Amino acid sequence: MISLRISLVLLLLAAACNREPEAAATTPTPEGPRADTALVSAEGVRIAGFTTAPVQRSVWHETWSVPARITLDPSATEPLGSIVEGRVVKVYASPGDRVKRSQVLVAIHSHEIMDARASLGRAKATMSHAESDSRVVTSAADRAERLYTIKALSLADLEHARGNRIDAMAALDAARYELERADAFLDHLVGDGPLPDDYDEHWVLIRAPMDGQVVSRDVLPGNVVLVGAPLITVSRLSQLVLVMQLPEAAAAQITTGASVQFTVAAHKTRPFNARVSRVLPSIDTMSRTVEVHAAVVNANGLLKAEMFAQAEIDGPASGATNSVPAAALQSLDGESVVITARKLGEALQMEVVKVRVGRRTRERVEILAGLDSTQIVINDGASIAKAELVKRRGGG
Repeated sequence: MISLRISLVLLLLAAACNREPEAAATTPTPEGPRADTALVSAEGVRIAGFTTAPVQRSVWHETWSVPARITLDPSATEPLGSIVEGRVVKVYASPGDRVKRSQVLVAIHSHEIMDARASLGRAKATMSHAESDSRVVTSAADRAERLYTIKALSLADLEHARGNRIDAMAALDAARYELERADAFLDHLVGDGPLPDDYDEHWVLIRAPMDGQVVSRDVLPGNVVLVGAPLITVSRLSQLVLVMQLPEAAAAQITTGASVQFTVAAHKTRPFNARVSRVLPSIDTMSRTVEVHAAVVNANGLLKAEMFAQAEIDGPASGATNSVPAAALQSLDGESVVITARKLGEALQMEVVKVRVGRRTRERVEILAGLDSTQIVINDGASIAKAELVKRRGGG
């Protein structure tokens, strides 16, 4: 399909050049025609869709292009396990459902909640007795203080009354702590939030720890679970992690905060950005790579966990160098070439120039020799320009 397009453009280009001999003749080249050169008229430039770009001299950033994988962010993901032994009676959410903080996700029938209610009842009764005893003993101690003041009570009896008051206050504190513990444990089993319409007092409720989305469910109604058994996982999918394996040479150059650009198959033409959040401290002994994580903001929800990606990560800046757009670089007779362009009015004088290339990124190629920063090259349409020049070699 691409070769057919190039052939069609070459036919139109040749026709355009034949129709405009005057445009080419008005600005002849001083040197005359040379090998691997061509003068393209203004209409030919328009038909071929040629665009040009200057040879850019700038600071070079070392860049690595590697396959990557998108995963859930562990800091924004909560796998929920059972907090009691019991039988699952209700599962209120499925993978893909969006949930709110404190929303009930799973209900478990368990004897432990009835034990908790009984413990709370005992704690309340103990608290009532302790409060009553405290009032009686405090009143007796106050009376003993008054009697001792008027010499109607011995010091030993006064000390005994004081001791009883201290014991009663300690018992009251213990009863209060036990009541708070029993109340907190029941809250732990039921959770803070509204109860389901079909709630039963024998049910322990597992609630969403945050606003997010259910990413997995490990139980069904009727399953018997033990403490810690996995139930359901909730994640905040606006936060994801891009996992990359970079070559050993990059380990010393990549630091947290480095920028990453990546694409995924589902959105081929749309680049996404991330920032390096973690560089693991060891090299894989088999692949000789270092694992690097980058934080991804997924506010629009276009990205999904476990998508594969192609990532490009920038290293630190090095010295200034010449570079051209990656699209400008072509291969001819086994050598790297670019097509330089010199404007002659609205026409273009094109010439094949051999170059020696160095480092590459997805967008740019370093030029070590063959060009200087005063030149311009064909960018869009470089393959068409090369085909036209090759055609003219044969006298076509």
